[in-house]
Amino acid sequence: MRTAIVTGASSGIGEATARKLIADGYNVMLAARRADRLESLTEELGEHAAFHVTDVSSRADQEALAAATTERFGQVDALVCNAGIMPVSLIEKGDVEDWDRMIDVNLRGVLYGINAVLPRMVARKDGHVIIISSIAALENFPSSAVYSATKAGVRSMSDTLRKEMTAHGVRVTTIFPGGVKTELGSSIKDQSVLEMMGGVFNFEFLEPENLADSVAYVLNQPPSVCVGELMIRPTGQA
Repeated sequence: MRTAIVTGASSGIGEATARKLIADGYNVMLAARRADRLESLTEELGEHAAFHVTDVSSRADQEALAAATTERFGQVDALVCNAGIMPVSLIEKGDVEDWDRMIDVNLRGVLYGINAVLPRMVARKDGHVIIISSIAALENFPSSAVYSATKAGVRSMSDTLRKEMTAHGVRVTTIFPGGVKTELGSSIKDQSVLEMMGGVFNFEFLEPENLADSVAYVLNQPPSVCVGELMIRPTGQA
């Protein structure tokens, strides 16, 4: 039985992915900051689920997560880097603390997670790193400067990692979702940005389960196939 770590697993895409992978026969280590939510989800999902309270911006937490997963399930076959935040604002507002948080979670958090599991994957010549980026990595919009920069940075890093891993049997995939029904937008505090986004994003968003199905599709490819990048967006999103 294969084992996956899913970060940001307490809700949204992460929760849906954990549910899907359990249904597909994986062991899953759920990682997020909300202990109460993780505990209830793990109890619901059963014996093939476990959780580890994790702040992805902490290198120590990520190392502990990888160690706990290995101790519980034997090894880490897949890492789904899903945790992210999006407190977007216009640059002129100078919300520097939010900029720092996005860089810490969206970029450093991915690097720390990969660093914690990659050496063992390379040693086994087997493993899969899946990074949930965003179409904001490819398309900028007013207020998304720092968020888009973190997601574009992740894309550049993951593509480079994929090329580095071709000799080691480790696959790397970046998924670029469009609008998804999650809690991600709840961190936006700027009312003018919310109003602006309401006028632009006036279409039916994806369900988190749509992204979970995409993760499962990528993981279910034979070892000789690497889906390097995958974009999925709502039909109504231009």
